[in-house]
Amino acid sequence: MARDNSKARLQLQLALLALDGTRPAGTLERVSAAAPAVTQAAVGVGHWAAGRRQRAMAAWAQAAGSALAAWGLGTEAPTRAEMVENTRQYRDQLRELGTRLPPEAPATAGTQAHPPSAIANTMSALASCSQVTFGVRSGLRHPQRLTVRTIASETIYTALYVLLAARAAQRRRPRIAVGRALFAAGSVARLRAASAEPLR
Repeated sequence: MARDNSKARLQLQLALLALDGTRPAGTLERVSAAAPAVTQAAVGVGHWAAGRRQRAMAAWAQAAGSALAAWGLGTEAPTRAEMVENTRQYRDQLRELGTRLPPEAPATAGTQAHPPSAIANTMSALASCSQVTFGVRSGLRHPQRLTVRTIASETIYTALYVLLAARAAQRRRPRIAVGRALFAAGSVARLRAASAEPLR
């Protein structure tokens, strides 16, 4: 039984390390990290223009949180090589307990010897644009009104971001901690806005 508890604890540690995030390597990864902030800012503008003030403020709180967390990832998060080193100890212990794990990402991931091709750059840029476009469209339509399903999904989302904020604070990453706390607050505000300003 102690063996199973140890295995579960190690797997939880690995999952939490993965949720911490890594420092973006290169322009495209920085753009991808900033995309949620741009998306939520645009959603806020759309709600404000439609007269939905509470929804706009909730979206802008999430935009500020996303921007702050992206800034923190760029300055406070470990690099990919550091993340591999941080997870190695847990992975070795899990292997000793008989757990089969996927191979580790190479420490040089994100720092390729050859620069990405123009086609790869274009595809990544298009992916970021489509992420923003569909995110704005979805954000302006949901949640339509306060339902049990909406409350459940937002509660889970909020709890996750509160956990991530607490973990970032514990690891002395203040920008990430405040950003994720702001995002959680925006999620709660979105619930209140869905109650006060239901969509038709």
